Amino acid sequence: MALRIATWNVNSVRQRLEHLERFCALYAPDVICLQEIKVRSDDFPAAQMAAFGYPHALVHGQKGYNGVAILSRLELAAPRKEIWCERDDCRHVSASVGGVELHNFYVPSGGDIPDAEQNTKFGHKLQFLTEMAAWAKKDKLATRGAVIVGDLNVAPLEHDVWNHKRLQRSVGHTPLEAEHMAQFWAAGELLDVPRHFIPEPEPLYTWWGYRFPQAFAKDYGWRLDHALTTPPLRKRLKSLQIVRETRTWDRPSDHVPVVLDLK
Repeated sequence: MALRIATWNVNSVRQRLEHLERFCALYAPDVICLQEIKVRSDDFPAAQMAAFGYPHALVHGQKGYNGVAILSRLELAAPRKEIWCERDDCRHVSASVGGVELHNFYVPSGGDIPDAEQNTKFGHKLQFLTEMAAWAKKDKLATRGAVIVGDLNVAPLEHDVWNHKRLQRSVGHTPLEAEHMAQFWAAGELLDVPRHFIPEPEPLYTWWGYRFPQAFAKDYGWRLDHALTTPPLRKRLKSLQIVRETRTWDRPSDHVPVVLDLK
């Protein structure tokens, strides 16, 4: 069956409800994967999302930080909430929907210093990515019809950032993080769907930081949000969109949605 999957780091679901309603009306995804919802599971605005047309919800959230959710027009089967790096910090949920095994991740950002000895947050990020690769290999992810989406907080390729030469020492675009991401992709035989449809050297961004107010206007972007598929689903790939327009809306998230269409 045809399936439209959207992924979006909303940077507080309660602050983006109007944006979610608008996005859903414009793009009508069958399934929405959210990251950084910043709300406890019990306080998630499920009633509002049901009113937008998404009555099925799997939420793994905590107060003020992190948190992920899968919202769907279709029933969700085999729901799971996973723990990584021995920390229950609400970074992964998965479910089966529309014949697809769907995983929604929010990888740690890693702080500001790209050195695991000086910066424990960076060490946590590398451990998380290492565990993802081990999981993909151990669970034979490549043999299953899976889609992996989310804010993976790594812009791995040269044209995934606005200035590759300048940013190679910045967390999110270091060669070490790119290597860890490549190991995860290899372990699951994962296809980088955005780059399948929009290959390099075309610039491709999903995040423009708040720290520099003119980042979006000057297109100082990074590609931190990803959509990946395993080999069994490649024949179902139809199209992919980066919905940049949401970054122009009033009080936007610093991330924009990625929309994947399967046949």
